Amino acid sequence: MKTTLAITALALAGTVACQSKTSNDSTATSTESEEVKRAGNPIVEGWYADPEGIIYDDTYWIYPTYSDVYEKQVFMDAFSSKDLVNWTKHERIIDTAEVKWAEKAMWAPGVISKDDKYYLFFAANDVHEGEVGGIGVAVADQPQGPFKDLLGEPLINEIVNGAQPIDQYIFKDQDGAYYMYYGGWGHCNVVKLNDDFTGIVPFEDGEMYKEVTPDSYVEGPFMFIRDGKYYFMWSEGGWGGPDYSVAYAIADSPFGPFKREGKILQQDPEVATGAGHHSVLHAPGEEDYYIVYHRRPLTETHHNHRVTCIDKMEFDENGKIKPVKITFDGVAADPLK
Repeated sequence: MKTTLAITALALAGTVACQSKTSNDSTATSTESEEVKRAGNPIVEGWYADPEGIIYDDTYWIYPTYSDVYEKQVFMDAFSSKDLVNWTKHERIIDTAEVKWAEKAMWAPGVISKDDKYYLFFAANDVHEGEVGGIGVAVADQPQGPFKDLLGEPLINEIVNGAQPIDQYIFKDQDGAYYMYYGGWGHCNVVKLNDDFTGIVPFEDGEMYKEVTPDSYVEGPFMFIRDGKYYFMWSEGGWGGPDYSVAYAIADSPFGPFKREGKILQQDPEVATGAGHHSVLHAPGEEDYYIVYHRRPLTETHHNHRVTCIDKMEFDENGKIKPVKITFDGVAADPLK
């Protein structure tokens, strides 16, 4: 089911007021929405966290966690946009009725396409030692699903190197290899995926899991390449508190070593708290980078009251990431070419 959301966010007494319109054909927007020049933050209504942003062809996609108590966090929605301003909601692209081993708490999607298939990796069950859960993978024929459980069991269930199997990010390297960075509880592993994403394969040295944990890492890894350098990013602080934030490192290899450069995303007492668990949108060949993240409105204190936002991410002359200013206005329209 699709609902076209044309959203204008306004800063008003520390909160964000959103207007939405629903079209009958899920493609048209109102005259009012067509005049919107900036996305506004949050970009969509509702409690959504851990947003994974990706570009498929000429469309931006965001796959977030439905932010609620674990027992209600049993489905995922997705959002698509041609311009970063007008967003279409795709409801229940997957849920625990499809993933039989997931009893609760599906969260932190990681997505990628390969061979005309679309893959959605997810964490489920908040797994601890001896429990069933961890990282699963689902597949679909289109970005909006419906996604079907690929394995019928977790891809990674075990706790290796102290890393809880959650918060997976799928990274395609320049040589075509696919790696998955993941881990909570202050530890991050990287594994190499096989060709059909049904399992992991050893690295050249025979290792199956490499720990790549940088200083102050907590969870939420992300990787991208810029000018031949590997930018590794992660979340720090407590996810339920105001000090949640994002830091990064730069390396010459996807395996590091990752020396912490510093924080680039964090709370602003005039805008929002708990800004973290992010991803990055960047169209190949374009200059603009966008950071997609969640934060907690100033009027909210509940740990699950989180919203998804987008702001610009910029670099200095040395390639270092500048501190991101979190805003109510969000970003201007930027249709993909």
